[in-house]
This record gives sequence, C-alpha cells and structure tokens, in this order.
Amino acid sequence: MLRRVVVLLLCALAAAPAFARLPAPVVAELKRAGIPSSSVALVVQDVNDAAPLVSHNADRAMNPASVMKLITGFAALELLGPAYTWRTEVYLDGPLEDGVLHGDLILKGYGDPKLTVERFWLLLKELRARGLRDIKGDLVLDRSYFDPGMHDAARFDREPLRPYNVGADALLLNFKAVRFAFIPDPHTRTVNILSQPPLAQLRLENEVATVEGPCEDWRRDIKPLVAEEGDRVTVRFAGAMPDQCDTRHWALALLPADKFAWGMFHAMWHELGGTLSGSVRDGLVPLGAVPFAVLESQSAAEAVRDMNKYSSNVIARQLFLTISAERQPPGRYDTSAEIVRDWLAERGLAMPELSIENGSGLSRIARVSAGNLVRLLIAAYRSPVMPEFIASLPLVAADGTMQKRLQYSAVAGQAHVKTGSLNDVRSLAGYVDTEDGRRLAFAFIVNHPQAAASQAAQDELLRWLYRDAPRHHRHRRR
Repeated sequence: MLRRVVVLLLCALAAAPAFARLPAPVVAELKRAGIPSSSVALVVQDVNDAAPLVSHNADRAMNPASVMKLITGFAALELLGPAYTWRTEVYLDGPLEDGVLHGDLILKGYGDPKLTVERFWLLLKELRARGLRDIKGDLVLDRSYFDPGMHDAARFDREPLRPYNVGADALLLNFKAVRFAFIPDPHTRTVNILSQPPLAQLRLENEVATVEGPCEDWRRDIKPLVAEEGDRVTVRFAGAMPDQCDTRHWALALLPADKFAWGMFHAMWHELGGTLSGSVRDGLVPLGAVPFAVLESQSAAEAVRDMNKYSSNVIARQLFLTISAERQPPGRYDTSAEIVRDWLAERGLAMPELSIENGSGLSRIARVSAGNLVRLLIAAYRSPVMPEFIASLPLVAADGTMQKRLQYSAVAGQAHVKTGSLNDVRSLAGYVDTEDGRRLAFAFIVNHPQAAASQAAQDELLRWLYRDAPRHHRHRRR
C-alpha cells in the first residue's frame, strides 16, 4: 500500500511541471475533466514574435479533427487563388430541332462544392430559355474530373445517412442531401413533413404525431426507415414530436450521387415543362464538343469561408480534390496530399508528422502537431490571402460553430477560431486579439476518452488569451 502511495506521489510530481506550462485556469478545467497533461497540446505565439509564449507538447502528432481544415483552406487559397471558380457544363450529344434534343444531354462537373438546388434550377432554367424542352436520350453524367476512390459512407461511424459522411464527387448536387422540414400542428396533433429538393424517385411516408412537451431533443423519438425497391426510394418517418416545437429540419443523404442527380434533374426538369425519355448513366463528353450552357460557381474564398464557418466536410473534400485535379485530372486524395506537403515545404513549413487523408479532418488517421498548426497560422497571417483566410474562421460569440459560445464575455468578437470535434478529440485553433492590441495565434488539441469534457478548458483558454496572456507576455520579457 505504501509503495502504491509513493508511486502515485512520484507520478503527480512528474506531471506537475508539465501542467505548470499551461495557463492556470486551463489546468483547473482539465483536471476537473480528468484529462492528463500528456493528452493535451497547446502552443501560443504572438504573430510578430519569433518564439512561442506557451509551448506544451508542441511537436506531438495528434488527431486535430476539423482543425485540419485550416491546412486545406490555406492551401486552397494560395494554390487555387481566392477568385478561383468551378464550372458545370452542359452538352447536347445530338441535334436540337424545335425544342427536341434527338440524343443525350450531358452534364460535366468540375467539383463545384456548392451546386445547390437554387443554382442548379437557374442552370436548368437557362436550358429552357435556350430552347431545349424534350430530351429523347439519356441524362449522361461526366464525373471524370475527380477520382476519389470507393467511398463507404458507413465506414467512419456507421452513420451512412448523415450528410457529413457524404463522399466527394465531381458532379455533387446539393451536397447529395435531402432536407426534411417537420411542421407540427398542435391542434390536429399531426406533423406535416416536406422535402427539398424534389427527387423523382422519392416516396415519403409520414407516421409522426405530436406529443405534449418542450422542444428539446426533438428527434429522439423519430426513426427514419429507408427502403429501396428498384429505382424507387421510400423514406418512412415514425414516432412522436413535441408539440412545443416550431418548424425543425433534418437533412439525410439517401442516394448515391448518380441516382440523386437523376432524381433531382428529372423532377426539376418536369416542373419547368420539359421531358426526359431515357434514364441516367455515366459517360464522357465527346472530344471537341462545345458547351451548350455553363454555370459558374462561387469563388474559392467563399467556399473556404463556408467550409470553416460551418465545418463542412463535404466542401473540404471537394476543395482538397480540386487542388490535384487543377494540376492534372482526375483529382485524387493521395495526389492532393503530396501537392500540399510540397507546398508546405516550399513555404518553409515542412510537417513530417502530417497525415491529411481527405482534407476534412473527418478521419481516424489524420495527424498534425500543435506547433506546426501555429506556424501555419503565422504564415497565413503574413500571406496575401490573409484577409480571406481569417475572415473564413468563426468569430467567437457571433457566427458559425462559435456562435453560441462565450456570449457576453470580454473575448466575444475578439477571436477567429476553428473548432474540431470527434469521439476522443476536441480541438481549437486560430487568432485572438488581446486586450492590449496584440494578435496571438494558438492551437489547442485534446486527444483523450474524456475529450468531450474539455470545452470548459477551451473557453478558459480563450478568456486567458484575451485578458491575461498580455501580462504573461510582459512578465516573460522582463
């Protein structure tokens, strides 16, 4: 028994210096969460200084979760350029006579990460305005610009219907997600369910009723069941929804990209007064063909902003593949990873521990160190794309994934930070403008089974960086 006590005391003494390198409020919250210092990495550095203000486990390779998107975003802005845009092209493979296409309609995608319902409708509207009405052939999808490999949506966490698990595709419509609106009617005790976008092959069965109660975990008692029969997909919702809810939304990824594209095109084309006689298949644009219509995307700067503000894994994958596709199609994850490593090395930011897999951070094998993340943040601060990069990060207490955190605190509105979250992982990295006007870059990563309990430590860190880090900085310089 005595030996065990001695061992425990020695371990505590050994851990004390490590914890002592961390800010005291952060240490207190980590101890309260049961997270040891060995599972934490923290680096803080003034963007104008040559050395860190705080450095703890700076070189340790750790899973950063969605903070990996900082590398993807900065690489995309520098390698593609903030004004880069994606094209979606339409080709007629046959003669067009009196509104009738005697042949196939070909859609060629170049990886537009945000080809939403509204923008796709504008493209189809333009086709009608150009005189196309009836398509006697097939809808042909040219998705050859990307080669993302086989994608198993269930591999990561066995949740294949979750939109964050959607794989990359050169012709990805509306993130391949159907958004269901649940509209409770307390008077009839029923729930109306609407779906968007329209899919020709989608059938909806509604068995949801209302129950008395507050709107808290409103989806808890609603179970979606998906069944495929031939080309038709039936989604049945059964269960109960609290009557104190107003309209709520639930997005699901129900179909492969090709079937989703066909269903969306078919339904919207019919609404616009057009017809399609054939089915859908993959194919290539004939050599020398000239586009009948072209849709330009939003800019890369806007895509990076949407990716970081809302931590979109789908946009991250599209951006990451575009980096290699722009060099030499098709875009591949391994090729993009090689290009990014070379780019980092050329900038003096070699990261030997870096494992980036798909650019999104939704990965069990992704690794980077907190020290190299801070080096990247300082390089981004000194880059010509700095305004676009920093503006893409969530502003504390204002928007994105940080909208509801640290509201009414002194640091509210004073920090741009990217969050990351997986089972056993919590991370935070970005910039804090301190009380005395300094700008600090930081990276904070926790890899531990209790990582989910580290949010209080993250919040304390942001408060400390804004208020106390300047005093710590002055004390160190003395």
